[in-house]
Amino acid sequence: MNIRLICVGKIKEKYLVQGISEYKKRLSRYAKLEIIEVQDEKAPESLSPAEEQAVLGREGERLTRYMRDSAVKIVLAIEGQPFSSEEFAEKLQRYALSGRSQLDFIIGGSLGLDQAIIKQADLLLSFSRFTFPHQLMRLILMEQIYRAFRIINGEPYPK
Repeated sequence: MNIRLICVGKIKEKYLVQGISEYKKRLSRYAKLEIIEVQDEKAPESLSPAEEQAVLGREGERLTRYMRDSAVKIVLAIEGQPFSSEEFAEKLQRYALSGRSQLDFIIGGSLGLDQAIIKQADLLLSFSRFTFPHQLMRLILMEQIYRAFRIINGEPYPK
């Protein structure tokens, strides 16, 4: 598989950088993984709805530049569909078996994602109804992709 994580913002916390690096290394035996970071918009704490939409729009334009037309677009969103690890593995395997081996996972910034990005999704994926920092979601997503490949390949993985 050819997987891209297209994310708003850079990871600054050392512990997250280390975890992401570790899962990128582990995933290399199963898939080609590329992480693309687009610049986040600097915005004050309090924004009007119009200002918030403008920020989301600019970040959305940056994300769109890297989203491949041929790829399955999986957008992380609270309102998305939840899966168990086994169901997620089965979903990834079905994409591969149907010839759709390019996956673009899209993670928004601190304000979320522009509706234009959400509308392009082939799948809205939710890990929880909780709100997580987008930097941490990148690590959680990579761990779940790795877990999915272990499940697909019938390899043991701690439960």
